[in-house]
Amino acid sequence: MSEKLSMKKIKEILRLKWELNLTNREIGRSIGVSNSTAGRCVKRAKDAGLNFSMLDGFTEEELQQLLYSPPQSKPAVINKGIDFNYIYNELKRKGVTLQLLWYEYKTQYPEGIGYSRYCDIYRKWRDTIDACMRQTYKAGEKMFVDYAGMTVLICINGEEVQAEIFVATLGASNYTYAEATLSQTLSDWTGSHVRAFNYFGGVTEIVVPDNIKTGINKAHRYEPDLNPAYQELAEHYGIAVIPTRICAPQDKAKVEEAVQNVERQILAKLRDRKFFSLRELNECIKPLLEELNRRPFQKLPGTRLSQFEALDKPMLKPLPNTPYIFANWKKARACIDYHIALDGHYYSVPYKLIKKELDVRYTQNTIEIFYKGQRSASHKRSYAKGQHTTITEHMPRNHREYAKWTPTRIIDWAQKMGESTGALAEKIIETRAHPEQGYRSCLGIMRLGQSYGENRLEAACKRALHIGAYSYKSVQSILKNNLDQRQLPISQTDHVIQIHENVRGKEYFN
Repeated sequence: MSEKLSMKKIKEILRLKWELNLTNREIGRSIGVSNSTAGRCVKRAKDAGLNFSMLDGFTEEELQQLLYSPPQSKPAVINKGIDFNYIYNELKRKGVTLQLLWYEYKTQYPEGIGYSRYCDIYRKWRDTIDACMRQTYKAGEKMFVDYAGMTVLICINGEEVQAEIFVATLGASNYTYAEATLSQTLSDWTGSHVRAFNYFGGVTEIVVPDNIKTGINKAHRYEPDLNPAYQELAEHYGIAVIPTRICAPQDKAKVEEAVQNVERQILAKLRDRKFFSLRELNECIKPLLEELNRRPFQKLPGTRLSQFEALDKPMLKPLPNTPYIFANWKKARACIDYHIALDGHYYSVPYKLIKKELDVRYTQNTIEIFYKGQRSASHKRSYAKGQHTTITEHMPRNHREYAKWTPTRIIDWAQKMGESTGALAEKIIETRAHPEQGYRSCLGIMRLGQSYGENRLEAACKRALHIGAYSYKSVQSILKNNLDQRQLPISQTDHVIQIHENVRGKEYFN
């Protein structure tokens, strides 16, 4: 028979073992007992489900009874007072552990079994139910999502389309949602999440998808990359997206079971139906989905609906006040004209971002441009191909001033230097395919006045108009060669006919 130790020695043995992690030999030498006695004390404490912080709650007599009572004093029926279904459901609640449930059990049945045996017989019972039910999920914690392997044929305007079936299920209650979508594209994928949350009436803490390419840009065992739009949905609802590990089927056993139930209990019943719209198909899925959630469990009491109302529903987070708006994302680089292209239209960004890699977020009505996570520009979306949407502040200063020029402004400015200068500017702008193409020529001509004076410039412009030379280089050449100081040549149309007696009129020939 083993030596019974005092409360003081028991506490010291457990302290040295659990807090300082000493060996049994070191503990024995420290407090003056054999190493086997110290080892047996630690083992008995473990079998009783004790830890060091619990010892103050026992008297010395109670502690010795708990650790050193003979085996035959235990009740013959080891599972007396143990309700396995109750334990199974309680463990789904946050903060509830087997140790807490054992304490409650021992309060009701002081002569009941120890903690280690209590855990052992519960786990053996748990192994008798379905594999996907063995994992314990906290209420309101996880929603599992995936697409079913089966599709449903829809005939839309004479064209046959294979509709995809989206399935979502809650971890604690197995409460299930299913709907049909036309594709597995990102807009359908995120839209199905939104409708699932609305169906459940709240939001879980975590969403567990498979490593589907729609939602996961790059699958990775430890750090998968989410699609930006999927990440945006997660931020809007305040959830964490934790994809299943690659080659880890146990991570998605819950949704695999839900998919199987949807295929057998819903899709199989619709196998002989013909559908002519997505709405018609979803209307047929709804009552069968309600029937699935109300069907009693085979190996557990209750239904998915009753479990949902008792466990998951009270723990779900409320839906956001504002609806989620789907947005696409793409990468882009601004060209040297500080514009990025989207569907054939061009949108400006600050000119300092030329050739930088940018993230573009766009909806049906807006477009936002981000650089290193910071929004740099936003525009109202335009569908006019080949055209530009430009914000003045995005331009360099010299371009900004250039954008304020108009034909009228250029001509008025030139006329202040002289009538001929203004007339030449007007001619230059008129003869260009686009007025803007003549702006630089006009500005260059006016700048010549700073070098040669406004009077000479006016004379040079007059000569240029006279000979039809509507360009900056022509005016520059006239000034450079001092042609502005010469008398203008008289053309044939400028000659005035003198009237005298030797000139015959038209009457002469009648």
